Amino acid sequence: MRTEQARPVRLENYRPPDWLVETVALDISLDPARSRVRSTLRLKPNPDAAAAPLVLDGDELTLVSVKLDGKALAADTFTATPDGLTIPQPPQRECVLEIETEVDPTNNTQLMGLFRSSGTYCTQCEPEGFRRITYFPDRPDVMAVYTTRIEADKDEAPVLLANGNLVESGEIAGTNRHFAVWFDPFRKPSYLFAMVGGKLGSIADTFTTRSGRTVALKIFVEPGKEDRAGYAMDSLKRAMRWDEQVFGREYDLDIFMIVAVSDFNMGAMENKGLNIFNDKYVLASAQTATDADYASIEGVIAHEYFHNWTGDRITCRDWFQLCLKEGLTVFRDQEFTSDQRSRPVKRIADVRTLRAQQFVEDAGPLAHPVRPEVYHEISNFYTATVYEKGAEVVRMLKTLLGPEGFRRGMDRYFERHDGQAVTIEDFVHSFADATGVDLGQFMRWYRQAGTPEVTVTVRHDQAARTCALEIRQTVPPTPGQQVKQPMVIPLAVALLDSNGRELPLVVADGTAPQRGVLTLTKPAETFVFAGLTERPVPSLNRGFSAPIKLTIERTADDLRFLAAHDTDPFNRWQALQTFATGVLIDNVGKRPDGGAQRNKGLIEALASVLADHALEPAFAALALTLPSEADIARDIGKDVDPGAIFRERTSLRGLIGAQLAEALRLTHRRMTSSQPYSPDAASAGRRALRNSCLDLLVATGDKTARALAVEQFTAADNMTDRLAALATLSLQDVPERDTALEAFYARYQSDALVIDKWLALQAAIPEAGTLDRVRALTSHKAFSFSNPNRVRSLIGAFAQANQTQFNRVDGLGYDFVADCVLALDPKNPQVAARLMTAFRSWRALEPVRRAKAEATLRRVARNAGLSRDVRDIVDRSLAQT
Repeated sequence: MRTEQARPVRLENYRPPDWLVETVALDISLDPARSRVRSTLRLKPNPDAAAAPLVLDGDELTLVSVKLDGKALAADTFTATPDGLTIPQPPQRECVLEIETEVDPTNNTQLMGLFRSSGTYCTQCEPEGFRRITYFPDRPDVMAVYTTRIEADKDEAPVLLANGNLVESGEIAGTNRHFAVWFDPFRKPSYLFAMVGGKLGSIADTFTTRSGRTVALKIFVEPGKEDRAGYAMDSLKRAMRWDEQVFGREYDLDIFMIVAVSDFNMGAMENKGLNIFNDKYVLASAQTATDADYASIEGVIAHEYFHNWTGDRITCRDWFQLCLKEGLTVFRDQEFTSDQRSRPVKRIADVRTLRAQQFVEDAGPLAHPVRPEVYHEISNFYTATVYEKGAEVVRMLKTLLGPEGFRRGMDRYFERHDGQAVTIEDFVHSFADATGVDLGQFMRWYRQAGTPEVTVTVRHDQAARTCALEIRQTVPPTPGQQVKQPMVIPLAVALLDSNGRELPLVVADGTAPQRGVLTLTKPAETFVFAGLTERPVPSLNRGFSAPIKLTIERTADDLRFLAAHDTDPFNRWQALQTFATGVLIDNVGKRPDGGAQRNKGLIEALASVLADHALEPAFAALALTLPSEADIARDIGKDVDPGAIFRERTSLRGLIGAQLAEALRLTHRRMTSSQPYSPDAASAGRRALRNSCLDLLVATGDKTARALAVEQFTAADNMTDRLAALATLSLQDVPERDTALEAFYARYQSDALVIDKWLALQAAIPEAGTLDRVRALTSHKAFSFSNPNRVRSLIGAFAQANQTQFNRVDGLGYDFVADCVLALDPKNPQVAARLMTAFRSWRALEPVRRAKAEATLRRVARNAGLSRDVRDIVDRSLAQT
């Protein structure tokens, strides 16, 4: 574990590598404790750089030998430490460097580099894991062609895999060992290297590309779980076809492989031709996976496959450009899911995620631009800002340029930069060159942190038959960026008449906004629309066309009108969310006037949702879901009292359930199906609405409703309905809850991924006894601090999903999470640092909790042995803005 104080890495200090690597030949001899790695690097000086020493990165490596051009190097001609190898005076010509290192996969608890997961050897090299395998210039702009030979005991690792195509395999005479040689003809950076060795089952299929090539497809899983990989394979084939049809991208190798492992720090990794996945994003069956799990599998499988072009074939010049591959690929996987399922429902789900994770990040001490300008530990920048906000920036490009202009820009990007390591400027210039549009100001989305705040004032002049939208934009200060410049904001708009029909958008000068989009570029602008005899109701930021905070004065009648009549599905949902958020914030603040009337208006709007059978069930389920406690806290913004928010939200849920009980019961019955389980979008939507109704009914505390939940839990033929019933029971302090939790564990105790759900539900129970419950579960045989999925399910769920108990007024919730971080940090700094981000909003809390959180952060900061990962998060969390 690296504990030294990290020196800041700055974008402005980038310089090309001194040495380039043409080819890499790896010979890996697998052993549980002493794996040998022989690497042969064909190097040459960078013709664009001055003569320089040869400096290679390492991390906890043991050097066995080093040769240059076939000759062992004398001890006084190089310097080697576990963290680096330097040859001060290498020949300034092409040369061959041979290095042998020894690594211990079994004790590699960081799960970076070469490690073992349940006996399977596997690798994780992004961002800087390859240096834990062998000494190398471990940076993304050093791209080489790789050949990988792996050998292992046949009984221990009968399956041997690496990037590329298999070119040779066989047994090693006189031993029980065998080997395989894989060759990847495409140049790639070291972070995309991968190898796997172990006892694995598999399923196989083929895919015929649009040019007629047959590609072999294989998914490897733990033996006995092959029957749970079918949906992943189906998702992969659909993603491959979609990428050909929508982006014109065809797969390029002879084989595409996915390996599912149970110990993994991330969700999945796009290694060229050999994706390695957390098994929760591969394995699914009706009995073990929810509809949400199926959707996640579909999305993550697609995301990692799409990286073949946006990440592998074209990669990042440096880690500051991380959003170039991640934000772009998130956008691509969002579009894929939108086409496969429901576009409006997917858009709402994506915006909920953005607001819950990225808006919070942008508002706190961990805020950073989509392309950071400085970092101390790059592993801490795999954030919602890089991924989700990065995707929104790409989406705005499409909104500004239109579908055809966007496609021309993407085609230009692929044609111009295939096989290169590039920058955000290269990406944006491709669109500017393809369309002739000046995107200079648009680049501020990559350079400025913070969520833009847009305020709209509507002025209708009946005599002039005009309606003016007076629009102001500001970007709040963020760490290191106190002064901001105006952004380019594509604001999709419509003006609705009293019947909900869209009125023609004619600007006073006779022009019309392209595709209904106003492009904001100044701090303040006014748009005047003509030919309007009646006051229209504006529908703004339709489809969430820009990732902004929008403020416009709305009456309750306006919001109910939009919820019922807006022709944009996203804004129909948004109207209900705005209505509910306003009610809850007023209730939390104990606003004295009109509380009952506000509640009544919201409940009437929700009743209309239940009565409208033409609505897509998945959309109706989202419409019935109140803003989360975290959503409300984010909108309150300062002096947040999580306990008060919880009490008011719980009370409102019970009130809605009681007053709409009959309609909820009818809808619950109407959405019940006797058909066999199917994960398709329509069936999943019906289950989502059914379970939303059940949740609101049980929230009343009514015994009959609780009995309905118990019945559903007992009789369910699928995990979605069983877990939904258990989740709603878990919020009630009643005997039925404990009985159901015990029955669930007894039924699924041998399935770790299902038990993760059991752990997470208990960690999220909003009761004073939950902290003791979670402490006890850390000693349960089903839990292990060495497995990231278990840690995320229990400790992560407590810290991120349990607003009242993590933010206990006595500070014990903070202390518990901090103690877990300190215990985990020496073994797995990445996971520890992710847990520490739960403190990111501490400054927004009311004074008592704020003081407790700060004291805990300072206690962690006083530990001299913190990893660089955790030290970075703690220092930035405490820094003054």
